[in-house]
Amino acid sequence: MMNKKGSIFMTIIMALLLFMVGMIVTNFLKSPIDDARADLNCDTAAAITDGTKLMCLVTDITVVYWIILVVSIAGGAVLDKVIL
Repeated sequence: MMNKKGSIFMTIIMALLLFMVGMIVTNFLKSPIDDARADLNCDTAAAITDGTKLMCLVTDITVVYWIILVVSIAGGAVLDKVIL
């Protein structure tokens, strides 16, 4: 059984590992997002419908949501051990 300092240290190491893996996965998300943008024809905003514009926005914000999710999970794990 680890003491509190060891437990916090291991949690920080695991959170850093999770963060690094999450940022590596971000690179793999880029190609499918570019393909989806090309299929939706997001470059010509005047020629597409409102629904397609909305899908272009959702597709563009996918990477941002992924980064926020990774940071939230890693930060939450660390704060859980530090506070509780």
